[in-house]
Amino acid sequence: MRNRGYRLAAATEPLDASAIKGRLARDAREHVAKLQAVWSIASTNTSLLERPGLKNGASEVLLAEYQTAGRGRRGRAWLAPPGGAICLSLSWTFREVPPDLGALGLVIGVCVLRALREQGVRNASLKWPNDLLLGERKLGGVLIDLRAESAGPAYVVIGIGLNVALGEQVSRRIAEAGLPAADLSDAGLGAASRNRVAAGLIGACVRGLMEFERQGLKPFIEEWRSADALRGRPVDVRAVEGTTSRGLARGIDVHGALMVETPQGVRRFISGDVTVRPTG
Repeated sequence: MRNRGYRLAAATEPLDASAIKGRLARDAREHVAKLQAVWSIASTNTSLLERPGLKNGASEVLLAEYQTAGRGRRGRAWLAPPGGAICLSLSWTFREVPPDLGALGLVIGVCVLRALREQGVRNASLKWPNDLLLGERKLGGVLIDLRAESAGPAYVVIGIGLNVALGEQVSRRIAEAGLPAADLSDAGLGAASRNRVAAGLIGACVRGLMEFERQGLKPFIEEWRSADALRGRPVDVRAVEGTTSRGLARGIDVHGALMVETPQGVRRFISGDVTVRPTG
Protein backbone atom coordinates (compact mmCIF):
# COMPACT_ATOMS: atom_id res chain seq x y z
CA MET A 1 0.00 0.00 0.00
CA ARG A 2 1.83 3.11 -1.20
CA ASN A 3 1.98 5.97 1.33
CA ARG A 4 -0.21 4.09 3.82
CA GLY A 5 2.57 3.17 6.20
CA TYR A 6 1.29 -0.39 6.63
CA ARG A 7 3.10 -3.67 6.21
CA LEU A 8 1.35 -7.01 6.23
CA ALA A 9 1.91 -8.66 9.60
CA ALA A 10 2.21 -12.11 8.03
CA ALA A 11 1.36 -14.00 4.88
CA THR A 12 -2.40 -14.18 4.69
CA GLU A 13 -5.01 -15.45 2.28
CA PRO A 14 -7.00 -12.76 0.46
CA LEU A 15 -10.68 -12.43 1.17
CA ASP A 16 -12.49 -14.36 -1.56
CA ALA A 17 -16.25 -14.00 -2.00
CA SER A 18 -16.62 -17.35 -3.78
CA ALA A 19 -14.63 -19.18 -1.10
CA ILE A 20 -16.64 -17.54 1.67
CA LYS A 21 -20.01 -18.27 0.10
CA GLY A 22 -18.93 -21.86 -0.59
CA ARG A 23 -18.28 -22.33 3.12
CA LEU A 24 -21.71 -21.12 4.18
CA ALA A 25 -24.12 -23.75 5.42
CA ARG A 26 -27.22 -24.08 3.25
CA ASP A 27 -29.56 -22.56 5.86
CA ALA A 28 -27.51 -19.34 5.79
CA ARG A 29 -26.46 -19.34 2.12
CA GLU A 30 -30.05 -19.23 0.88
CA HIS A 31 -30.52 -15.90 2.69
CA VAL A 32 -27.41 -14.24 1.22
CA ALA A 33 -28.50 -12.61 -2.04
CA LYS A 34 -25.14 -10.99 -2.77
CA LEU A 35 -21.66 -11.37 -1.30
CA GLN A 36 -18.81 -9.15 -2.44
CA ALA A 37 -15.18 -8.72 -1.34
CA VAL A 38 -13.26 -5.63 -2.48
CA TRP A 39 -9.71 -4.43 -1.99
CA SER A 40 -10.41 -0.88 -0.80
CA ILE A 41 -13.50 1.14 0.08
CA ALA A 42 -14.28 4.15 2.24
CA SER A 43 -16.58 2.21 4.60
CA THR A 44 -18.41 -1.07 4.10
CA ASN A 45 -21.23 0.07 6.39
CA THR A 46 -21.67 3.39 4.59
CA SER A 47 -21.68 1.69 1.19
CA LEU A 48 -24.42 -0.79 2.15
CA LEU A 49 -26.44 1.89 3.93
CA GLU A 50 -26.64 3.86 0.67
CA ARG A 51 -28.01 0.88 -1.28
CA PRO A 52 -31.70 -0.01 -1.59
CA GLY A 53 -32.85 -2.58 0.92
CA LEU A 54 -33.62 -6.13 -0.14
CA LYS A 55 -36.77 -8.03 0.73
CA ASN A 56 -37.20 -9.35 4.26
CA GLY A 57 -35.04 -12.40 4.86
CA ALA A 58 -32.45 -11.52 2.21
CA SER A 59 -29.02 -10.18 3.06
CA GLU A 60 -26.25 -8.41 1.19
CA VAL A 61 -22.69 -8.84 2.48
CA LEU A 62 -19.71 -6.61 1.73
CA LEU A 63 -16.13 -7.22 2.89
CA ALA A 64 -13.03 -5.10 2.35
CA GLU A 65 -9.31 -5.60 2.80
CA TYR A 66 -8.86 -1.93 3.62
CA GLN A 67 -11.20 0.91 4.57
CA THR A 68 -10.06 4.49 3.99
CA ALA A 69 -12.77 5.80 6.32
CA GLY A 70 -13.50 2.81 8.54
CA ARG A 71 -15.43 3.85 11.61
CA GLY A 72 -16.55 2.50 14.92
CA ARG A 73 -19.15 3.68 17.36
CA ARG A 74 -19.50 7.46 17.84
CA GLY A 75 -17.66 8.00 14.55
CA ARG A 76 -14.32 6.84 15.95
CA ALA A 77 -11.78 5.65 13.39
CA TRP A 78 -11.38 1.88 13.00
CA LEU A 79 -7.76 0.88 12.28
CA ALA A 80 -7.23 -2.38 10.42
CA PRO A 81 -4.22 -3.18 8.22
CA PRO A 82 -4.73 -4.93 4.86
CA GLY A 83 -4.77 -8.67 5.46
CA GLY A 84 -4.75 -8.26 9.23
CA ALA A 85 -8.46 -8.09 10.00
CA ILE A 86 -11.96 -8.91 8.82
CA CYS A 87 -14.01 -5.83 7.95
CA LEU A 88 -17.49 -7.09 7.16
CA SER A 89 -20.89 -5.47 6.75
CA LEU A 90 -24.19 -7.29 6.38
CA SER A 91 -27.59 -5.79 5.56
CA TRP A 92 -30.98 -7.01 6.72
CA THR A 93 -34.54 -5.75 6.31
CA PHE A 94 -37.06 -6.28 9.09
CA ARG A 95 -40.73 -6.21 8.08
CA GLU A 96 -41.26 -3.66 10.85
CA VAL A 97 -39.14 -2.11 13.57
CA PRO A 98 -38.56 -4.81 16.22
CA PRO A 99 -39.41 -3.83 19.82
CA ASP A 100 -35.87 -4.77 20.95
CA LEU A 101 -34.06 -3.12 18.03
CA GLY A 102 -31.89 -1.09 20.42
CA ALA A 103 -30.40 -4.37 21.67
CA LEU A 104 -29.43 -5.65 18.21
CA GLY A 105 -25.76 -4.87 18.84
CA LEU A 106 -25.85 -7.19 21.87
CA VAL A 107 -27.45 -9.93 19.76
CA ILE A 108 -24.74 -9.62 17.12
CA GLY A 109 -22.09 -9.78 19.84
CA VAL A 110 -23.50 -13.14 20.91
CA CYS A 111 -23.54 -14.29 17.28
CA VAL A 112 -19.86 -13.36 16.89
CA LEU A 113 -19.00 -15.34 20.02
CA ARG A 114 -20.93 -18.33 18.67
CA ALA A 115 -18.95 -18.17 15.43
CA LEU A 116 -15.61 -17.86 17.22
CA ARG A 117 -16.38 -20.80 19.48
CA GLU A 118 -16.83 -22.87 16.33
CA GLN A 119 -13.27 -21.85 15.43
CA GLY A 120 -11.97 -22.88 18.84
CA VAL A 121 -11.89 -19.49 20.63
CA ARG A 122 -13.16 -20.08 24.18
CA ASN A 123 -11.93 -17.10 26.19
CA ALA A 124 -13.50 -14.10 24.46
CA SER A 125 -16.00 -11.90 26.30
CA LEU A 126 -18.39 -9.02 25.60
CA LYS A 127 -18.15 -5.45 26.87
CA TRP A 128 -21.40 -3.49 26.77
CA PRO A 129 -22.57 -2.27 24.38
CA ASN A 130 -20.54 -3.32 21.33
CA ASP A 131 -17.01 -4.56 22.09
CA LEU A 132 -15.52 -8.04 21.86
CA LEU A 133 -12.65 -8.56 24.31
CA LEU A 134 -9.83 -10.99 24.90
CA GLY A 135 -8.87 -10.40 28.51
CA GLU A 136 -8.68 -6.62 28.81
CA ARG A 137 -7.84 -6.08 25.14
CA LYS A 138 -10.21 -5.34 22.27
CA LEU A 139 -10.56 -8.17 19.77
CA GLY A 140 -13.33 -6.62 17.70
CA GLY A 141 -16.43 -4.50 17.63
CA VAL A 142 -19.93 -4.15 16.24
CA LEU A 143 -21.50 -1.12 14.57
CA ILE A 144 -25.22 -0.92 13.78
CA ASP A 145 -26.60 1.60 11.27
CA LEU A 146 -30.35 1.96 10.80
CA ARG A 147 -32.58 3.37 8.09
CA ALA A 148 -36.25 3.18 9.00
CA GLU A 149 -39.58 4.93 8.70
CA SER A 150 -42.05 5.49 11.53
CA ALA A 151 -44.31 2.77 10.16
CA GLY A 152 -42.94 0.14 7.86
CA PRO A 153 -39.78 -1.89 7.27
CA ALA A 154 -36.49 -1.24 9.04
CA TYR A 155 -33.25 -1.58 7.06
CA VAL A 156 -30.18 -2.24 9.17
CA VAL A 157 -26.52 -2.56 8.29
CA ILE A 158 -24.41 -4.54 10.72
CA GLY A 159 -20.69 -3.86 10.70
CA ILE A 160 -18.26 -6.31 12.30
CA GLY A 161 -14.58 -5.58 12.70
CA LEU A 162 -12.45 -8.49 13.90
CA ASN A 163 -8.69 -8.39 14.42
CA VAL A 164 -6.92 -11.39 12.89
CA ALA A 165 -3.20 -10.55 12.82
CA LEU A 166 -2.52 -6.87 13.46
CA GLY A 167 1.23 -6.76 13.78
CA GLU A 168 3.22 -4.64 16.21
CA GLN A 169 2.87 -1.29 14.43
CA VAL A 170 -0.93 -1.25 14.23
CA SER A 171 -1.32 -2.75 17.71
CA ARG A 172 0.74 0.11 19.07
CA ARG A 173 -1.31 2.74 17.21
CA ILE A 174 -4.57 1.26 18.48
CA ALA A 175 -3.26 1.17 22.05
CA GLU A 176 -2.30 4.85 21.78
CA ALA A 177 -5.86 5.67 20.68
CA GLY A 178 -7.52 3.91 23.61
CA LEU A 179 -8.17 0.28 24.49
CA PRO A 180 -5.21 -2.07 23.80
CA ALA A 181 -5.89 -4.51 20.95
CA ALA A 182 -5.83 -8.28 20.67
CA ASP A 183 -6.17 -10.47 17.59
CA LEU A 184 -7.02 -14.07 16.75
CA SER A 185 -3.39 -15.07 16.93
CA ASP A 186 -3.50 -14.06 20.61
CA ALA A 187 -6.53 -16.35 20.96
CA GLY A 188 -4.56 -19.31 19.64
CA LEU A 189 -5.58 -19.06 15.99
CA GLY A 190 -2.24 -18.04 14.56
CA ALA A 191 -3.01 -19.47 11.12
CA ALA A 192 -6.70 -18.64 11.00
CA SER A 193 -8.35 -18.81 7.59
CA ARG A 194 -10.02 -15.43 7.19
CA ASN A 195 -12.45 -16.84 4.62
CA ARG A 196 -13.50 -19.59 7.02
CA VAL A 197 -13.88 -17.13 9.90
CA ALA A 198 -15.85 -14.71 7.70
CA ALA A 199 -18.20 -17.50 6.61
CA GLY A 200 -18.74 -18.45 10.24
CA LEU A 201 -19.56 -14.85 11.16
CA ILE A 202 -22.03 -14.48 8.30
CA GLY A 203 -23.77 -17.77 9.05
CA ALA A 204 -24.08 -17.04 12.77
CA CYS A 205 -25.44 -13.54 12.09
CA VAL A 206 -28.01 -14.66 9.51
CA ARG A 207 -29.32 -17.35 11.85
CA GLY A 208 -29.26 -14.91 14.76
CA LEU A 209 -31.18 -12.25 12.81
CA MET A 210 -33.94 -14.69 11.97
CA GLU A 211 -34.13 -15.76 15.60
CA PHE A 212 -34.12 -12.13 16.78
CA GLU A 213 -36.93 -11.22 14.38
CA ARG A 214 -39.09 -14.01 15.82
CA GLN A 215 -38.27 -13.72 19.52
CA GLY A 216 -36.33 -10.53 20.20
CA LEU A 217 -33.51 -10.42 22.74
CA LYS A 218 -34.85 -13.21 24.95
CA PRO A 219 -33.02 -16.19 23.33
CA PHE A 220 -29.68 -14.34 23.56
CA ILE A 221 -29.78 -12.71 26.97
CA GLU A 222 -28.34 -15.52 29.09
CA GLU A 223 -25.48 -16.08 26.64
CA TRP A 224 -24.71 -12.38 26.77
CA ARG A 225 -24.81 -12.32 30.57
CA SER A 226 -22.45 -15.31 30.81
CA ALA A 227 -19.94 -13.47 28.59
CA ASP A 228 -20.32 -10.07 30.31
CA ALA A 229 -16.85 -8.62 30.90
CA LEU A 230 -18.10 -5.82 33.18
CA ARG A 231 -20.50 -7.54 35.56
CA GLY A 232 -19.64 -6.80 39.20
CA ARG A 233 -16.82 -4.42 38.28
CA PRO A 234 -16.47 -0.69 39.05
CA VAL A 235 -17.27 1.37 35.96
CA ASP A 236 -17.52 4.96 34.79
CA VAL A 237 -20.50 5.62 32.54
CA ARG A 238 -20.05 8.72 30.42
CA ALA A 239 -23.21 10.05 28.85
CA VAL A 240 -23.32 11.91 25.54
CA GLU A 241 -23.91 15.25 27.27
CA GLY A 242 -20.69 14.77 29.24
CA THR A 243 -22.01 13.73 32.65
CA THR A 244 -20.33 10.79 34.37
CA SER A 245 -21.85 8.21 36.70
CA ARG A 246 -19.79 5.80 38.78
CA GLY A 247 -20.78 2.52 40.31
CA LEU A 248 -20.76 -1.24 39.97
CA ALA A 249 -21.94 -2.85 36.72
CA ARG A 250 -24.87 -5.17 37.45
CA GLY A 251 -25.38 -6.68 34.02
CA ILE A 252 -28.16 -6.00 31.54
CA ASP A 253 -31.92 -6.00 31.91
CA VAL A 254 -34.41 -7.83 29.69
CA HIS A 255 -34.25 -5.01 27.11
CA GLY A 256 -30.44 -4.87 26.94
CA ALA A 257 -29.93 -1.75 29.04
CA LEU A 258 -26.87 -1.60 31.29
CA MET A 259 -27.68 -1.57 35.02
CA VAL A 260 -25.25 0.27 37.27
CA GLU A 261 -25.44 0.37 41.08
CA THR A 262 -24.53 3.92 42.12
CA PRO A 263 -24.61 5.65 45.53
CA GLN A 264 -27.94 7.13 44.44
CA GLY A 265 -29.40 3.72 43.52
CA VAL A 266 -29.44 1.45 40.48
CA ARG A 267 -29.42 3.39 37.23
CA ARG A 268 -30.36 2.14 33.77
CA PHE A 269 -28.37 3.15 30.69
CA ILE A 270 -29.48 2.65 27.09
CA SER A 271 -27.10 1.55 24.33
CA GLY A 272 -26.14 4.50 22.19
CA ASP A 273 -26.37 7.06 25.00
CA VAL A 274 -23.22 6.20 26.94
CA THR A 275 -19.76 4.76 26.76
CA VAL A 276 -18.45 2.47 29.42
CA ARG A 277 -14.90 1.98 30.70
CA PRO A 278 -13.82 -0.31 33.52
CA THR A 279 -12.14 1.53 36.40
CA GLY A 280 -10.92 -1.50 38.32
